[in-house]
Amino acid sequence: MSRMASAVDTGWCTFQLADGLYGVELSRVNEVLRPQPLARVPLAPPAVAGLLNLRGHIVPAVDLRTLFGLKPRSAGALVVVHADDGPVALVVDAIGDVQRRAMLPPGALEADTHAAHDSLCAQTIPLPESLLVVIDLDRVLQQAFDRPEPAGIARSRAWAATDFGE
Repeated sequence: MSRMASAVDTGWCTFQLADGLYGVELSRVNEVLRPQPLARVPLAPPAVAGLLNLRGHIVPAVDLRTLFGLKPRSAGALVVVHADDGPVALVVDAIGDVQRRAMLPPGALEADTHAAHDSLCAQTIPLPESLLVVIDLDRVLQQAFDRPEPAGIARSRAWAATDFGE
């Protein structure tokens, strides 16, 4: 069963980020935590807020505000999710509730709007009071941990790749 199909069958863990309601597939969530102290990581990508000691396991924390281009805010709650390389904590403003398929208004999933290919959004679901934006967790984590290549190195590689035979 695909991850999207499993999300439809089980539901989404929701959280607040700025004025928006976001969600992640419930099947990918380990636990939710109150704000925890994070150890900064020198030279880490901007979206990596730090490292969390979770019962003796070191877990990277990704600040979704930074990743989504929102203004910084004091540490919020944490949503610990499954990733390919182990658990990752998502720093969010506040934890919401669980939205299950059976709780959605009739036709909500059929009216689903899929985001663009390069978007961090997997789908949007209209709810009676708001819009639930389900994040594409794999794409979010990939973007969070990608390190942009410094401009000088990018220019050097482009220069080295030029054809000098012309």
